Amino acid sequence: MEQLNQTMVTFFFIKGISDVPELQVPIFLLVLLIYLLTLGGNMTILLLVCLDHHLHTPMYFFLVNLSIVDVWYISVTLPNLLANIMTGNREISYSGCITQLFVFTFLGASECYLLASMAYDRYIAICNPLRYTITMQDKYVLRLLIVSWLTGLFTPILPIWFLTQLNFCGPNEVDHYFCDASPLLKLACGNIKMKEIVDFIVSMFVRLIPLLMTIIPYIFIILAILKIRTKNGRRKAVYTCSSHLTIVVLLYVTLYCLYLSPASENSLDSHKLFSLFNTAAVPLLNPLIYSLKNKEVKLASKKLFRLLCAKLK
Repeated sequence: MEQLNQTMVTFFFIKGISDVPELQVPIFLLVLLIYLLTLGGNMTILLLVCLDHHLHTPMYFFLVNLSIVDVWYISVTLPNLLANIMTGNREISYSGCITQLFVFTFLGASECYLLASMAYDRYIAICNPLRYTITMQDKYVLRLLIVSWLTGLFTPILPIWFLTQLNFCGPNEVDHYFCDASPLLKLACGNIKMKEIVDFIVSMFVRLIPLLMTIIPYIFIILAILKIRTKNGRRKAVYTCSSHLTIVVLLYVTLYCLYLSPASENSLDSHKLFSLFNTAAVPLLNPLIYSLKNKEVKLASKKLFRLLCAKLK
């Protein structure tokens, strides 16, 4: 009877990054700029790979999927944040909140496994270059991509199911700029111990396993590079995997700061800051890292620029 008399929450209020009125316009402009630059950068990568046949290789096929993940990943949170700031309406339905969390988790897990697949691709390219064409055939690359996407898709099912079994009976203000698991759990009524255990197990599965799948190939890559006698050969090998390794380090350092850093008095503000970096800055930097460090992408960009200039004339 006590539970039946509780008022169940049917919607939430998203607090946002800051509730200081003077900061709303600067935050809106900054987030809008990041969003537009991220869309532009990742869409440029997609366009370059589609138009330039020199980029029709497994590595850039993986990169296209990574760009697709980044476009969706940033579009799950930032447009809602911009709309909340612009309209002042911070309300989100219960089903909309759960859906946002599901898609966000799905894309985050898919990105981790995509990066692990790309690590395997770099391992074959450096450690077994003569067998690269045979090993990384289109059908095998497609299997790796399907496994990465499906693993990401199945990842949030169990945590979301446990979350929907919890009661939310008030308050209903999510102290974040989107529906993340941690601030939602703070609003739940009753025992959340099982939900926390499930979240911990799934988070280890999502972060630890793909991290190991990424580290192990790089151990063999480093050993192979050390065996190369010429400086030019070592430089070329390092260049082959430098972009991917930079993205991996950037992502997992951010995830560590976001989910594994010790609690402090400013933990909520720090969580928002690292979440914003993870959901906005990382997708923005990914295409920049590949475009700045890869000669093939630079060459394809110049070709596209010349083509556009020729058509405009």
